[in-house]
Amino acid sequence: MRYRNFGRTGQQVSERSFGAWAIGGQSYGPVDPAQALDALARAEELGCNLVDTAAVYGDSEAVLGRFLTGRRDRWMVASKYSGQQQGMSALVEEQLRRLGTDRIDFYQIHWAPHGRDEALYAELDRLKRDGKIRFCGVSLRNAADVDRVLAHALIDGIQMPVSLLDPDPLAARRERLRKSGVAVIARSALRGGFLTGKYDEASTFADAADQRSEWDRDRIRATARQARSFSFVAEAAGSAHAGAIAYPLSFPEVSTVVISCKTAAQADANFGDGVPSSLDPSLLSRIERNQRELQLFHAGRAGRLWQRVRGVFARGGR
Repeated sequence: MRYRNFGRTGQQVSERSFGAWAIGGQSYGPVDPAQALDALARAEELGCNLVDTAAVYGDSEAVLGRFLTGRRDRWMVASKYSGQQQGMSALVEEQLRRLGTDRIDFYQIHWAPHGRDEALYAELDRLKRDGKIRFCGVSLRNAADVDRVLAHALIDGIQMPVSLLDPDPLAARRERLRKSGVAVIARSALRGGFLTGKYDEASTFADAADQRSEWDRDRIRATARQARSFSFVAEAAGSAHAGAIAYPLSFPEVSTVVISCKTAAQADANFGDGVPSSLDPSLLSRIERNQRELQLFHAGRAGRLWQRVRGVFARGGR
């Protein structure tokens, strides 16, 4: 396992991190807690030292609390506030008890605050000064969110989607992120498993506890088709799984990639030696060409207008 700077915090984190959403048992099907503990232990053996969770991830924090007993200092623990009714400070106290710790290393607001919500930044600062959290950040969605969040100097890091199917917001804000020095956690690198080659256009998700059961057929088919168009990445990286993880790692602005994990076997695949730390520049250029052909980059206002005009002409020509 290789390690990277966690922004300007002075901390080093494994370039691949344990995504603890799945072990909560509410979003990707039920999980045996013993199996989850085995997965965490195997990840630790392979050098993983950052785990990302949230209070809304089912039993995830409670499982982590059991695991961290006697090994807390080996891990950087990240969690989140998702707008719970009791408020952020009260929630942090509950999370500390569940996690069995006296501090959360990286605490995130689970959306990009604006308007009245911006008062949460002052609350983050108080929690940091009180020692309840060490570093703070925001888990966000798009380039506009990046701009809003980076306007606040206290932010130590951000989490964002980065995958072969989601080149933005990273691509749109790479220069600003580099200059800011904040840590970047990349999430959703496998796009729900579709970029591993595990699923295709006929896939179904019947388990109501699996968030993908809410996907309609059009979304499944479109995601599968787009994922298949990146098969050349699998050939170059050794597997679709390895290529999907190596893609966000190819950008030096990324501190770590969070990968969802439920079993020791998945930990071997996610954190073992089979994943390169970057892709060849020529391969990245080919990936970008494919992304542009698929129109995966979010167009600006002028670009969206041109796409609509082009669509009108295209329909008129049929």
